[in-house]
Amino acid sequence: PQHVVLYPLVSKSLRNIAAGKDPLEGQRHCCSIAQLHEHYSLGYPDLDELQKNPQPLIFDIEVLKVEAPGSYQQDPWAMTDEEKLQAVPRIHKEGNELYRQGKVQEAAAKYYDAIACLKNLQMKEQPGSPDWIELDQKITPLLLNYCQCKLQCEEYYEVLDHCSSILNKYEDNVKAYFKRGKAHAAVWNVAEAQADFAKVLALDPSLRPIVSKELRSLEARLREKDAEDKIRFKGIFSQ
Repeated sequence: PQHVVLYPLVSKSLRNIAAGKDPLEGQRHCCSIAQLHEHYSLGYPDLDELQKNPQPLIFDIEVLKVEAPGSYQQDPWAMTDEEKLQAVPRIHKEGNELYRQGKVQEAAAKYYDAIACLKNLQMKEQPGSPDWIELDQKITPLLLNYCQCKLQCEEYYEVLDHCSSILNKYEDNVKAYFKRGKAHAAVWNVAEAQADFAKVLALDPSLRPIVSKELRSLEARLREKDAEDKIRFKGIFSQ
Protein backbone atom coordinates (compact mmCIF):
# COMPACT_ATOMS: atom_id res chain seq x y z
CA PRO A 1 0.00 0.00 0.00
CA GLN A 2 1.22 3.49 -0.81
CA HIS A 3 -0.23 6.81 0.35
CA VAL A 4 -0.41 8.94 -2.85
CA VAL A 5 -1.71 12.46 -2.21
CA LEU A 6 -1.47 13.66 -5.82
CA TYR A 7 -3.01 10.58 -7.43
CA PRO A 8 -6.44 12.20 -8.14
CA LEU A 9 -4.78 14.70 -10.51
CA VAL A 10 -2.74 11.94 -12.14
CA SER A 11 -5.86 9.81 -12.56
CA LYS A 12 -7.76 12.71 -14.11
CA SER A 13 -4.96 13.13 -16.66
CA LEU A 14 -5.01 9.40 -17.47
CA ARG A 15 -8.79 9.51 -17.95
CA ASN A 16 -8.40 12.50 -20.28
CA ILE A 17 -5.86 10.52 -22.31
CA ALA A 18 -8.24 7.56 -22.53
CA ALA A 19 -10.94 9.92 -23.81
CA GLY A 20 -8.59 11.38 -26.43
CA LYS A 21 -8.25 14.72 -24.65
CA ASP A 22 -5.27 16.80 -23.58
CA PRO A 23 -4.12 15.28 -20.24
CA LEU A 24 -3.60 18.78 -18.82
CA GLU A 25 -7.05 20.02 -19.84
CA GLY A 26 -8.37 22.43 -17.22
CA GLN A 27 -5.08 22.66 -15.33
CA ARG A 28 -3.11 25.86 -14.89
CA HIS A 29 0.64 26.34 -14.83
CA CYS A 30 1.22 25.97 -11.12
CA CYS A 31 2.60 23.32 -8.79
CA SER A 32 0.68 20.16 -7.98
CA ILE A 33 -0.15 21.23 -4.43
CA ALA A 34 -1.65 24.46 -5.77
CA GLN A 35 -3.62 22.42 -8.28
CA LEU A 36 -5.11 20.38 -5.44
CA HIS A 37 -6.31 23.45 -3.60
CA GLU A 38 -7.47 25.28 -6.70
CA HIS A 39 -9.68 22.54 -8.17
CA TYR A 40 -13.04 22.48 -6.43
CA SER A 41 -13.96 19.44 -8.50
CA LEU A 42 -11.97 17.20 -10.80
CA GLY A 43 -15.11 16.17 -12.65
CA TYR A 44 -15.18 12.64 -11.18
CA PRO A 45 -16.96 11.98 -7.84
CA ASP A 46 -14.59 9.15 -6.86
CA LEU A 47 -11.53 11.35 -7.42
CA ASP A 48 -13.13 14.26 -5.56
CA GLU A 49 -13.75 11.94 -2.59
CA LEU A 50 -10.17 10.61 -2.71
CA GLN A 51 -8.86 14.17 -2.87
CA LYS A 52 -10.83 15.10 0.26
CA ASN A 53 -9.85 11.93 2.11
CA PRO A 54 -6.47 10.59 0.87
CA GLN A 55 -6.02 6.89 1.53
CA PRO A 56 -3.37 4.24 0.96
CA LEU A 57 -3.71 2.86 -2.57
CA ILE A 58 -2.97 -0.50 -4.13
CA PHE A 59 -2.37 -0.47 -7.89
CA ASP A 60 -3.23 -3.45 -10.09
CA ILE A 61 -1.59 -3.11 -13.53
CA GLU A 62 -2.78 -5.31 -16.38
CA VAL A 63 -0.91 -5.59 -19.68
CA LEU A 64 -3.54 -5.28 -22.42
CA LYS A 65 -1.27 -5.57 -25.44
CA VAL A 66 2.35 -5.29 -26.49
CA GLU A 67 3.24 -2.87 -29.28
CA ALA A 68 5.98 -3.82 -31.72
CA PRO A 69 8.91 -1.38 -31.85
CA GLY A 70 8.09 1.56 -34.12
CA SER A 71 4.38 0.67 -34.41
CA TYR A 72 3.04 2.88 -31.62
CA GLN A 73 1.50 6.15 -32.81
CA GLN A 74 1.65 8.98 -30.30
CA ASP A 75 -1.30 11.27 -29.70
CA PRO A 76 -0.67 14.87 -30.84
CA TRP A 77 -0.44 16.20 -27.27
CA ALA A 78 2.51 13.89 -26.55
CA MET A 79 4.57 14.84 -29.63
CA THR A 80 7.46 17.25 -29.89
CA ASP A 81 7.15 20.13 -32.37
CA GLU A 82 9.25 18.26 -34.91
CA GLU A 83 7.21 15.07 -34.45
CA LYS A 84 3.97 17.03 -34.97
CA LEU A 85 5.23 18.49 -38.25
CA GLN A 86 6.40 15.08 -39.47
CA ALA A 87 3.16 13.37 -38.43
CA VAL A 88 0.78 15.69 -40.31
CA PRO A 89 1.25 14.19 -43.82
CA ARG A 90 0.80 10.69 -42.41
CA ILE A 91 -2.36 11.62 -40.48
CA HIS A 92 -3.70 13.46 -43.53
CA LYS A 93 -3.15 10.37 -45.69
CA GLU A 94 -4.87 8.16 -43.11
CA GLY A 95 -7.84 10.54 -43.09
CA ASN A 96 -8.09 10.43 -46.88
CA GLU A 97 -8.03 6.63 -46.88
CA LEU A 98 -10.75 6.44 -44.22
CA TYR A 99 -12.86 8.89 -46.22
CA ARG A 100 -12.49 6.76 -49.37
CA GLN A 101 -13.68 3.78 -47.34
CA GLY A 102 -16.79 5.70 -46.32
CA LYS A 103 -15.66 6.02 -42.69
CA VAL A 104 -16.51 9.70 -42.50
CA GLN A 105 -16.53 10.16 -38.72
CA GLU A 106 -13.15 8.43 -38.39
CA ALA A 107 -11.74 10.52 -41.25
CA ALA A 108 -12.95 13.72 -39.56
CA ALA A 109 -11.13 12.68 -36.37
CA LYS A 110 -7.89 12.21 -38.34
CA TYR A 111 -8.21 15.60 -40.02
CA TYR A 112 -8.92 17.14 -36.62
CA ASP A 113 -5.73 15.60 -35.18
CA ALA A 114 -3.65 16.92 -38.07
CA ILE A 115 -5.18 20.39 -37.67
CA ALA A 116 -4.49 20.27 -33.92
CA CYS A 117 -0.80 19.52 -34.57
CA LEU A 118 -0.46 22.48 -36.91
CA LYS A 119 -2.53 24.83 -34.72
CA ASN A 120 -0.29 24.00 -31.78
CA LEU A 121 2.77 24.95 -33.81
CA GLN A 122 1.05 28.06 -35.20
CA MET A 123 0.31 29.37 -31.71
CA LYS A 124 4.05 29.73 -31.18
CA GLU A 125 4.45 32.01 -34.22
CA GLN A 126 3.68 35.69 -34.62
CA PRO A 127 0.31 36.02 -36.45
CA GLY A 128 0.91 37.12 -40.01
CA SER A 129 4.58 36.16 -40.00
CA PRO A 130 5.92 34.00 -42.89
CA ASP A 131 6.07 30.89 -40.66
CA TRP A 132 2.53 31.51 -39.36
CA ILE A 133 1.21 31.91 -42.92
CA GLU A 134 3.01 28.77 -44.09
CA LEU A 135 1.37 26.76 -41.30
CA ASP A 136 -2.01 28.35 -42.02
CA GLN A 137 -1.78 27.32 -45.66
CA LYS A 138 -1.21 23.73 -44.50
CA ILE A 139 -4.19 23.94 -42.14
CA THR A 140 -6.62 25.22 -44.79
CA PRO A 141 -6.88 22.07 -46.99
CA LEU A 142 -7.19 19.91 -43.88
CA LEU A 143 -9.96 22.15 -42.57
CA LEU A 144 -11.77 21.92 -45.92
CA ASN A 145 -11.53 18.12 -45.78
CA TYR A 146 -12.89 18.25 -42.24
CA CYS A 147 -15.77 20.43 -43.47
CA GLN A 148 -16.56 17.91 -46.20
CA CYS A 149 -16.93 15.25 -43.51
CA LYS A 150 -19.14 17.55 -41.46
CA LEU A 151 -21.34 18.23 -44.50
CA GLN A 152 -21.94 14.49 -44.83
CA CYS A 153 -22.65 14.25 -41.11
CA GLU A 154 -25.19 17.10 -41.51
CA GLU A 155 -23.33 19.32 -39.04
CA TYR A 156 -23.95 22.38 -41.19
CA TYR A 157 -23.37 25.20 -38.72
CA GLU A 158 -19.86 23.95 -37.98
CA VAL A 159 -19.20 24.03 -41.74
CA LEU A 160 -20.50 27.61 -41.92
CA ASP A 161 -18.17 28.70 -39.11
CA HIS A 162 -15.05 27.05 -40.49
CA CYS A 163 -15.58 28.09 -44.11
CA SER A 164 -16.28 31.67 -43.05
CA SER A 165 -13.04 31.72 -41.05
CA ILE A 166 -11.16 30.53 -44.13
CA LEU A 167 -12.81 33.12 -46.37
CA ASN A 168 -12.02 35.91 -43.94
CA LYS A 169 -8.36 35.22 -44.73
CA TYR A 170 -8.51 33.81 -48.27
CA GLU A 171 -11.25 35.55 -50.25
CA ASP A 172 -10.59 33.52 -53.42
CA ASN A 173 -10.93 30.04 -51.93
CA VAL A 174 -13.42 28.37 -54.28
CA LYS A 175 -13.80 25.21 -52.20
CA ALA A 176 -14.69 27.21 -49.09
CA TYR A 177 -17.39 29.14 -50.99
CA PHE A 178 -18.78 25.92 -52.46
CA LYS A 179 -18.94 24.05 -49.15
CA ARG A 180 -20.37 27.08 -47.37
CA GLY A 181 -22.96 27.41 -50.14
CA LYS A 182 -24.02 23.79 -49.63
CA ALA A 183 -24.26 24.34 -45.87
CA HIS A 184 -26.33 27.52 -46.34
CA ALA A 185 -28.65 25.66 -48.70
CA ALA A 186 -29.08 22.84 -46.19
CA VAL A 187 -30.24 25.23 -43.45
CA TRP A 188 -32.50 27.26 -45.79
CA ASN A 189 -30.27 30.35 -46.01
CA VAL A 190 -31.32 30.72 -49.64
CA ALA A 191 -29.92 34.16 -50.44
CA GLU A 192 -26.59 33.32 -48.78
CA ALA A 193 -26.35 30.01 -50.66
CA GLN A 194 -27.07 31.70 -53.98
CA ALA A 195 -24.45 34.37 -53.24
CA ASP A 196 -21.80 31.75 -52.41
CA PHE A 197 -22.56 29.71 -55.53
CA ALA A 198 -22.39 32.91 -57.62
CA LYS A 199 -18.95 33.58 -56.14
CA VAL A 200 -17.87 30.05 -57.07
CA LEU A 201 -18.84 30.71 -60.69
CA ALA A 202 -17.10 34.09 -60.72
CA LEU A 203 -13.87 32.49 -59.50
CA ASP A 204 -14.08 29.30 -61.59
CA PRO A 205 -16.61 29.27 -64.47
CA SER A 206 -15.67 25.67 -65.30
CA LEU A 207 -17.66 24.61 -62.23
CA ARG A 208 -20.95 25.78 -63.76
CA PRO A 209 -22.36 22.21 -64.24
CA ILE A 210 -21.75 21.36 -60.58
CA VAL A 211 -23.12 24.69 -59.32
CA SER A 212 -26.17 24.41 -61.60
CA LYS A 213 -26.89 20.99 -60.12
CA GLU A 214 -26.74 22.41 -56.59
CA LEU A 215 -29.02 25.32 -57.51
CA ARG A 216 -31.55 22.98 -59.16
CA SER A 217 -31.54 20.83 -56.05
CA LEU A 218 -32.12 23.90 -53.88
CA GLU A 219 -34.99 25.09 -56.10
CA ALA A 220 -36.62 21.65 -56.00
CA ARG A 221 -36.39 21.56 -52.21
CA LEU A 222 -37.88 25.06 -52.03
CA ARG A 223 -40.86 24.02 -54.20
CA GLU A 224 -41.37 20.96 -52.06
CA LYS A 225 -41.20 23.03 -48.89
CA ASP A 226 -43.68 25.60 -50.29
CA ALA A 227 -46.13 22.82 -51.15
CA GLU A 228 -45.82 21.34 -47.66
CA ASP A 229 -46.31 24.78 -46.07
CA LYS A 230 -49.48 25.42 -48.12
CA ILE A 231 -50.97 22.13 -46.95
CA ARG A 232 -49.98 22.82 -43.35
CA PHE A 233 -51.33 26.39 -43.28
CA LYS A 234 -54.48 25.37 -45.12
CA GLY A 235 -55.21 22.94 -42.32
CA ILE A 236 -54.63 25.64 -39.71
CA PHE A 237 -56.92 28.25 -41.31
CA SER A 238 -59.69 25.78 -42.05
CA GLN A 239 -60.09 24.90 -38.37
